[in-house]
Amino acid sequence: MIRGIYTAGSGMMAEATRTDVTANNLANASTAGYKKDIAVGKDFRSMLIQRINDGSQRPAIGSLGVGAAIDEIATIHTQGSMRPTDNKYDLAIEGKGYFAVETPAGVRYTRNGSFTRSAQGELVTQDGYRVLGLGGAIQLGNPENRIDFVEDRRILMDDTETDTLRIVSFADESKLVKEGANLFAAAPGQQEEPDETSQVHVGFLELANVNVVAEMVNLITGMRAYEIAGKAVHAQDAMLDKAVNEVGRV
Repeated sequence: MIRGIYTAGSGMMAEATRTDVTANNLANASTAGYKKDIAVGKDFRSMLIQRINDGSQRPAIGSLGVGAAIDEIATIHTQGSMRPTDNKYDLAIEGKGYFAVETPAGVRYTRNGSFTRSAQGELVTQDGYRVLGLGGAIQLGNPENRIDFVEDRRILMDDTETDTLRIVSFADESKLVKEGANLFAAAPGQQEEPDETSQVHVGFLELANVNVVAEMVNLITGMRAYEIAGKAVHAQDAMLDKAVNEVGRV
C-alpha cells in the first residue's frame, strides 16, 4: 500500500509538471516566434507479478508499474504561420534559421523578429538586445536615413548596402536551450552554421506554433489525470488506515 501511494504520488508530480508546461504554451500563444514545449514522460521499471499459491510453477499475472516521471521538456521547432504587420522593422524567417542577437551573456538566438530602432540608431529586440549582422551590431544611421530590408537579407541605407542579416542554423536544433525572453542558447560544443536556405519576409511576424485548442485539451486531460492520481493516493491512504487501526487490532 505504501508503494501504491508513492506510485500515485509520482503520477501527480508528473502531471503537475505537464500542466505547467501546457499553461506556459498557452501564455505565449500570442508571442511572436515562440516555440512550444512538450513534457515527455517515462515510467520507472516495471515489476513482474506472479501468483504465489499455485505450487512451484507460479504463473505470471503481468507487469506492474511503480511510478512515472518527466524525462525531459522538449521544444518543438516547427514553423509558425506568418502574419503581415506592414512594419518595416518586423522580420519573419521561413525555414530553420535564427536571428543572432547580442546579450550581456553572449550571442543568443531567436525567431522573434519584432525589432525596433534604438535611440542609438541600432536595430534591437523589444528587450533592447542588439541584432547582429555579418559586420556586427546592425547600424541604422540617423532617423532621416531611409532603411530598407531586402528579402535576400541585405540592409540598405539610402539605397546603399551597409550590412547583411546574420541568419544561422544548427545541425541539431533540439539541443538549443531556452533562456527566457524568447531566446535560445547553443549547448556547449554546439556550433552555429550560416543558413543559406531560409527566407526572410519583411513586414511579417512569425506566430507561435501553439494550437490553442489542442493545448486546452491537453490542460484538461492533465488536470483530470492529476485528479485521478490524487484519488488513488486517498484510496491507498484509507486502506493503510484500515489495515493499521482495524486489521492490526484484531
